[in-house]
Parts: sequence; C-alpha cells; structure tokens
Amino acid sequence: MEITSVLLKPLLTEKTTLIKDEAQQVAFLVHTQANKLEIKQAVEKAFDVKVEAVNVIRRAPLNRERQGRVVGRKPGWKKAYVTLRQGDKIEFFEGV
Repeated sequence: MEITSVLLKPLLTEKTTLIKDEAQQVAFLVHTQANKLEIKQAVEKAFDVKVEAVNVIRRAPLNRERQGRVVGRKPGWKKAYVTLRQGDKIEFFEGV
C-alpha cells in the first residue's frame, strides 16, 4: 500500500485533544487495510516526527435495519493512536 493513501484524516475530538496534551498521542482515521508498520512510516514521513508506538482500533461493518426493500450497511473504520517521541509535536492548526 502506498504511504500517501494510509492516513485518511486526523481525528479532532475532545478526547483526542486531551490525549494529545497529556500523553503525546495523536489519533488518525486510517485505511482499513493498513497495518501498524505502514501507519508508523506514513506519520514519520508526512510530519517529520519519530513514532514510538501505534495502537489500532477497528470496527467491523454493521448491518442496518431494513427500510422497505433496501437493506443498508454502516461502513467499518480503523482508527490509530500514534504515540510520539518526547519533544515531538504535530500541530494541525498552527496559525489560528
């Protein structure tokens, strides 16, 4: 898998901003086929930081209820919590 297609978007929620400040971790929504090594390489290349650890959370696709003839599905996703080396930082909103 190409490194440019691994990271889909950063997750900016209340929980992830607290983790970013307290534990030097950043959360990303990543491609569902990406593994920990690919995520680590993508973050290091994209943001020029050193990564200590990567934790991955995966949710499988869910079947939804029927609405008449249509049976819908909720897509699955994969989320990665990336722990950065002490002193490294990723700023998403630098000039705000």
